[in-house]
Amino acid sequence: MSGKPGRPGAPRWDAYWRLMRFDRPIGILLLLWPTWWALLLAGAGRPSLKNALIFTAGVVIMRAAGCVMNDIADRDFDPHVARTRNRPLAAGELRLREALAAFGVLMLLAFLLVLLTNLLTVKLALVGALLASTYPFFKRFTHLPQVVLGIAFGWGIPMAFAAETGAVPAIAWWLLAVNTVWSVVYDTEYAMVDRADDLEVGIKSTAILFGRWDVPIVGSLMAAMLALLVLTGQRAALSWPWYLGVLGAACLFAWQLRQIRAREPAACFRAFLNNNWAGLAIFLGLLLHFVLTGTYSD
Repeated sequence: MSGKPGRPGAPRWDAYWRLMRFDRPIGILLLLWPTWWALLLAGAGRPSLKNALIFTAGVVIMRAAGCVMNDIADRDFDPHVARTRNRPLAAGELRLREALAAFGVLMLLAFLLVLLTNLLTVKLALVGALLASTYPFFKRFTHLPQVVLGIAFGWGIPMAFAAETGAVPAIAWWLLAVNTVWSVVYDTEYAMVDRADDLEVGIKSTAILFGRWDVPIVGSLMAAMLALLVLTGQRAALSWPWYLGVLGAACLFAWQLRQIRAREPAACFRAFLNNNWAGLAIFLGLLLHFVLTGTYSD
């Protein structure tokens, strides 16, 4: 998700690699965890290997596509922000048409993958493609682009249920709500790193909207996410390991709040990165539930 200095004399593939942010895998992980939560729940602990492979590959491809479109959208802003001025488009390593071509190839690959599922999943994928193509532009006219990001990042949840079960039950939308709140949490922490630069260039974010109330609001959103996770566990009749995973996430959130309370950029970025472990804690709680209860699908 973050930029990296250009590399004079580096091979051209390196610029594309960094454009797709494969040198920064944290974004892939933050998309994978909710997708894997959904696959486990939809498959009653044993999703099909085919769908697991399709959705894992799809997350990697769509995250790369989202990063490319983000850099296309921000190509006039990134040169003025210290952390992003060396991204391939901002630094002139790649041209706009090359970035657009890369986005087109990635979207085609993702579409070919989803064709291996069913019609409902394909229909949902069209909505996902629209979200991936447009969410980077929301920061131009709303201070809530993180909400759109959360829906875009979590759209694999209803798609996973559609692929596994042929339907999108209410629990899928509960999980999407969880992921949307979580995305606002971690992307606000991320936006706190760039708040001064974003104010200067005119980019909007929840970090700017929340202002001096950013830390208590992030804390409240964390509490809301944890409450939604508990309610999700009750609706899905999950056992104690799920709640142990939620407790683990709560402990990690407490650590994150300590990190961001001084609003120091490096500490806010550490808090953002820590969300990977929160996603893992929830995944392990869900996996352990199915392992211990033996409630697997046939």
